[in-house]
Amino acid sequence: MTLLNNHRTRRRRLGVAATAAGLLAALLTAGPAVATPDPGDAPVTSEKVSKSEAAEARAAIANGEIPGQDEIVHSDNIQHLANIPKDALPGTNSDLAFQGKYAFAGNYDGFRIFDISNPKAPKTVSQVLCPGSQNDITVSGDLLFLSTDSSRSDNSCSSTTQPATEKSSWEGMKVFDISDKKNPKYVAAVETACGSHTHTLVPERKNVYIYVSSYSPSATFPDCQPPHDGISIIKVPRKAPEKAAVVNFPVLFPGEGADGGGNPGGPTNPGVSKTTGCHDITVLPSKDLAAGACMGDGILFSIKDPENPKIIDQVQDNVNFAFWHSASFNQKANKVVFTDELGGGGAATCNETVGPNRGADGIYDIVGKGDKRKLVFKSYFKIPRHQADTENCVAHNGSLIPVKGKDIMVQAWYQGGISVWDFTNSSKPKEIAFFERGPLSTTTMVTGGSWSAYYYNGYIYSNDIAKGFDVLKINDRRTDPAKKNRLGELNVQTQPDYFD
Repeated sequence: MTLLNNHRTRRRRLGVAATAAGLLAALLTAGPAVATPDPGDAPVTSEKVSKSEAAEARAAIANGEIPGQDEIVHSDNIQHLANIPKDALPGTNSDLAFQGKYAFAGNYDGFRIFDISNPKAPKTVSQVLCPGSQNDITVSGDLLFLSTDSSRSDNSCSSTTQPATEKSSWEGMKVFDISDKKNPKYVAAVETACGSHTHTLVPERKNVYIYVSSYSPSATFPDCQPPHDGISIIKVPRKAPEKAAVVNFPVLFPGEGADGGGNPGGPTNPGVSKTTGCHDITVLPSKDLAAGACMGDGILFSIKDPENPKIIDQVQDNVNFAFWHSASFNQKANKVVFTDELGGGGAATCNETVGPNRGADGIYDIVGKGDKRKLVFKSYFKIPRHQADTENCVAHNGSLIPVKGKDIMVQAWYQGGISVWDFTNSSKPKEIAFFERGPLSTTTMVTGGSWSAYYYNGYIYSNDIAKGFDVLKINDRRTDPAKKNRLGELNVQTQPDYFD
């Protein structure tokens, strides 16, 4: 581990690789509007840091400890193939989904469709203006789903911001027909309690079920009342998506009183988020399992009956986890990686002060059988490179790299870049590759970096909040077997069975 870290430090000082860029023509003709995000992942903020912090950032760059402003560095086994800057949608870039030769990139102002048949030169197929954070995105067949978690004047794509205290305000799920990738059509909308921060697909032959994660209720919000201790489940008939509707709101954290039964947060557990819903859910349909990252709690549950999920186990980490953000199974479904989004995605938490165990991944083994399975903590993983105090950095969205017999992930860390790491040994995870840019600013905390980094059909795709769409390739004997694996569709939070 020490040798690997020293090698990486030298590579960072060399500052290898220049950005490959290509601004492609957009098909969107209407002028873009700016979406107003709610607090949560990657708040769009610029904030001056102290003079001492700015001086430390400049000194770290001068000493070669971190890359220069906007400089790209990476390990020897990563190639940066392409970068497509943001175009007609200037908002925060968010999640990614894939289907065939297409990548679908969410943005707080709408979404963009890329043709990735040539990963070295992705082409913009279309851009759709439809403001509403976070615009978390998934696809299934001819349908595309988009989350809206900011209070809007109505459910149209021309809506404006409106306070959640007004009954007429709208938040929830939008459904598009993408049978014509050049001309997506908005076909349905479903309002959900507290909006839709993220969502997860549970596909069936005739229907698509959507698990909607949302949180932060208030007695002043007519459509988001406490305790908001569950998830909305939407059923979408494939042949009649306009009939999409909420079919259940299962309570995941039963308990007495207005606060439900999740983590109470502070002052009982200082520094820990109070559980008022879930942030994100990952399902493994082949195993009828789901893992939920729910603010102050991590949960494991059965989805044998997709309309009525059943909790199997619930865990908390009131020492090092501030906000349970996302979850990933390994292929054998005997491990779950949970991420802690300390600071909400807008803070500098990859520094010496915060340390290696906070704002990190938590690796849990799944032990036992059936409804008696338990989540057992094994270790933490955090990128082994300190970032500047002007760089927002924390564990964020990633996916498996499908290597049989190994547990390997690629993961986004905002301005911490992209990390490829091996957790085959749950107790001793290790990084095997990385890619990152230097800070966007040495004087101001500017939100940026990789929101999602996913492996799809031989390549790594990243949606960078500020810099746009990146394509990378890893060449390493440990990950090379994954190149043989091909998928027709990938929504990372609906994990495929790669080897079935």
